[in-house]
Amino acid sequence: MVREEALGLLPVGTALPALRRALDTRGAAVLCAPPGTGKTTLVPIALAGLTDDAGAGARGRVVVAEPRRIAARAAARRMAWLLGEKAGGRVGFTVRGERVVGPDTAVEVVTTGVLLQRLQRDQELPGVGTVILDECHERHLDADTAAAFLLDVRETLRPELRLVAASATTDAEGWARLLGDAPVVRAEGTAHPVEVVWAPPARPVRPPHGTRVDPALLAHVASVVRGALAERTGDVLCFLPGVAEIARVARLLGDTGAEVLQVHGRAPAAVQDAALSPGRHRRVVLATSVAESSLTVPGVRVVVDAGLAREPRTDHARGLGSLTTVRASRAAARQRAGRAGREAPGTVYRCWAEAEHARLPRFPAPEIRVADLTAFALQAACWGDPDAAGLALPDPPPPGAMAAARSVLAAVGAVGPSGRATGRGRRMARLGLHPRLARALVDGAPEVGPRRAAEVVALLSEEPPREYGDDLAAAWRTARSGRDGYAARWRAEADRLTRSLGGAGDTPAGTAAPADAGDDLAAPGPGHASASASASASASASDDTVAGFVTALAFPERIARVRSGTSYLMVSGTGAELGEGSPLRGSTWLAVAVADRAAQAASARVRLAAAVDEGTARAAAEHLRSLGEEVRWAGGDVAARRVERLGAVELSVRPLPEPAAGLVRDALLEGLRREGPGLLGWSRDAVALRQRLGFLHRVRGAPWPDMSAAALLDRAGEWLEPELSRARRRADLAGIDAGPCLRRLLPWATGEAARLDELAPERIEVPSGSRIRVDYTGEQPVLAVKVQELFGLLQTPRLAGVPVLVHLLSPAGRPAAVTADLASFWRDGYRAVRAELRGRYPKHPWPEDPATAEPTRGVKR
Repeated sequence: MVREEALGLLPVGTALPALRRALDTRGAAVLCAPPGTGKTTLVPIALAGLTDDAGAGARGRVVVAEPRRIAARAAARRMAWLLGEKAGGRVGFTVRGERVVGPDTAVEVVTTGVLLQRLQRDQELPGVGTVILDECHERHLDADTAAAFLLDVRETLRPELRLVAASATTDAEGWARLLGDAPVVRAEGTAHPVEVVWAPPARPVRPPHGTRVDPALLAHVASVVRGALAERTGDVLCFLPGVAEIARVARLLGDTGAEVLQVHGRAPAAVQDAALSPGRHRRVVLATSVAESSLTVPGVRVVVDAGLAREPRTDHARGLGSLTTVRASRAAARQRAGRAGREAPGTVYRCWAEAEHARLPRFPAPEIRVADLTAFALQAACWGDPDAAGLALPDPPPPGAMAAARSVLAAVGAVGPSGRATGRGRRMARLGLHPRLARALVDGAPEVGPRRAAEVVALLSEEPPREYGDDLAAAWRTARSGRDGYAARWRAEADRLTRSLGGAGDTPAGTAAPADAGDDLAAPGPGHASASASASASASASDDTVAGFVTALAFPERIARVRSGTSYLMVSGTGAELGEGSPLRGSTWLAVAVADRAAQAASARVRLAAAVDEGTARAAAEHLRSLGEEVRWAGGDVAARRVERLGAVELSVRPLPEPAAGLVRDALLEGLRREGPGLLGWSRDAVALRQRLGFLHRVRGAPWPDMSAAALLDRAGEWLEPELSRARRRADLAGIDAGPCLRRLLPWATGEAARLDELAPERIEVPSGSRIRVDYTGEQPVLAVKVQELFGLLQTPRLAGVPVLVHLLSPAGRPAAVTADLASFWRDGYRAVRAELRGRYPKHPWPEDPATAEPTRGVKR
C-alpha cells in the first residue's frame, strides 16, 4: 500500500512534471534538489510509474546508480517502504556480493561499479528505460565513467535511453553541457532552517598530513559534540574523515550517556541499519562522508562537522596509492549541514573559523584527477576506446596517470600492443576487482587453489583493520576465525570471488571480440609465475607461502629485500620501513600489499605485507628481471661489474674484467661530472691557460671558450679526446695534461686563436726589462711589480681593452699601493709611498719625479 501521506511531504514532487517534460523532449535532464526533498526516493518510483501520479507511465526499468553500497541499500529500502513493501519486490537493489530483486522489480538501485559491469556485459541495457546517476557532484571515477558510457550508448545504440544526473549541490551547467545541453530542473526544498555555529579550536592545530589528523583537533571535535548534547535537543551527527578518527572520538565520548554509533563503509550492516532507523535513546552518530548524501539519519537535529575529508592520491613513479586528508569542500559542507534540517529546524557546528570558509574549494577534486587510473584504463580498453579520447567525460584523464595505468595493464597481460583489451583483460575486468588483484586471482588460483587465492585477494581488496597487524598471513588467520564485521564481509567476498572463477572466462553471447582478444582467456601475462617457478606456492603450501605468493603476483613492483634491520628496498626503487615490533622483522624478502609514503619522507611505511622467499620474488617479478653489464663511477673510480637485477634490487654481482671501451669512457665522464675537472692533471701552465681563456670569454665572449667547470664538462668529449678514450681508471685521468687539451678549444677556425698572446699574454714586459706574469684569477688582470721597475711608464697597460690592475710592491715584494691609473698615481699617490719607503729602503732610488726617472731592478749605483 503506497504511503500517500509520506509521498506528499516530499517537495521534489512539484518538479516531477518539468522533469518528465525534459525527459520526453530531450531524453536527458539535470535534477538539482536540496537534501531531504525526495530526489533519491520519490523520483525513481515516479518515473517507473509506481505512484498514483505516474503521468505518462513507465518506459522500462529505472536503474538508480549510487556511489556507495550503504546508500544503495538504504535508498532501495526507503523506496520500498514508501510503496508499503519490502526490498525485493517492485524496488530492489544490487551491490557487490548481494542482489535483492524479484520478477516484478521496476526500480533497481545499484552501485556505479555494478552499473559499469552491466554496461560492459551488454551495452544496450535491455529492459532499462531510465538511468539516474545520483549524487553526481561527488565526482567519483566510476560515476564519471558510467556517465560517459551511457552517453556513448545513447548516441550509437539506444537514443531512447533516458538519463538523469541528480544531485543536491553540483555544477548543473557543466553536467547539462555534458548531457547534450540537457534541461536543468530545480526543485525548491522546504528544508527546515539550519543555524550555523562557527566553533574553531581555541588554539591552533596542525594541518592534516597524509592520513594523520592532529589529536588536538579530534579532542576539540569531541568537546563540541559534548557541548551540542548539552545545548541542543535531538540526535547528533558528527562528520569525521576516517575510521581511525571515528574510533578515537568514540573513545572520548564514552561517558556522555548517549548511544554512540560508528558509521562508515566497513561498519557491520547491523550498525548501518541501526543508524538509519529511529533510536530509542539519544544518539551520537559518528560518520565518514558516507552519510553526506542519499541517507537520512532519523532524529538528527545537530550536525558537528570536523571539516575534513579523505581523497585518493597516487604516486605513479613509485606505484604507491594512498588516501590523504584534505579540507572538505564548500559543497560537502552544505550537504553535511543539510542533514540537520531534514526533519526539523537544526544546528550545524563547523569546527573552523568563518573567515576560512570562503577559502575552501568550491567542489571536491574529481577523482579522475588524483586517483590510480588502472581500473579506469581497463574499463576504457574493454569499451573499445583505450585512450578514452572519445568518451564524454566531465574531466579528461591526466596523460601521465593514463600512461602509468596502461603500463600496468600491459605488464599483467590485460591489454595488447594496440592498447585494446585482450581476452584475459576482459576476464579480469568482469571480476569486479582492481586489475592488479584480478591478475593475482587469475594467475594464483591454478597454483594455490581457487579458494585460497580468493581468500587472499579478498584480504587485499579491503585492507584489514589495523588491529589485525601488518603480517598478511596472520591477518588471514584472524579473519578466518573472526566474528567481527570485517571478517563477515571478507568471507562473503571470498565466496563471491571463488564463484567468479568458475564463469569469469565465459564470453557473453553477442559480444564481439576485439582485435587483440584472440588469445586464450587464461593465457598468462608477462609477469605470470609458471607452475615450475612457483612450486613453493602449491596447493599444499603454508598460509604464509600462499599469502606471499598471491600478494607478489598483485604487486610485483612492491616486492622488497632487506637492506638492514627494518629497512627494505622495493623492486620499484622505493625504500620501505617496517613498524616497530612488526612480526615480519627478520624476513629477507617481503611482498608489500599496503604502504604509504608521506610527502617529504624518504621511505614508505609498510602497513601490510607477507614474507616471501627469493624464488617466489623472482617468479612473480620475472618481467622485471634484467642481466647486464654495468660500468659506472662509484667510490671514486671506475667500477665494472655484471649485475642481475630484479628492478632496483641487485640479486647478484660479479666483476667485469674487460668492460667495453665506450662504457668505460662514459663512466669516466660521469666521474668528471661528479668530481669536476680537478681529476685531470693541471700544471701551472695549464692553470694559467685556463685563466687566460676564461678572462677572454668574460670580456670578449664567443668565439673564446667558456672555462667554467660546467662548460668544460659539457664539452669534455670534444677537448679531452683521444686521451679520454685511452683512459681506463681514475689514475689515467690524473695523467692527462689539461693544458695541451685546452688548446683544442681555441677558435682556430676564425683565426682568433693566433691573437691569444696579444689579447691575454702570459707575461708583460715592464720598463725595467723584466717580464712579469699576469694574474687572471680575478675579474680584472693583475700585474704585481716593484715600484722602481715602472719608473717612466705613464699609461696603464690594457689587455683586451681592460686596464690592468697594478699592484705596486716594495723592494721586499710587499704591497705598497694598488692602482688602475699610473699617471694619477705618479701625480698624487707616489709622494706618500716615497715618504713611507725611502727611510726603510735607503739603498733603492726614490726620485722626486718618477715619470722621468730611469726604471731599475736593483739598488742605487
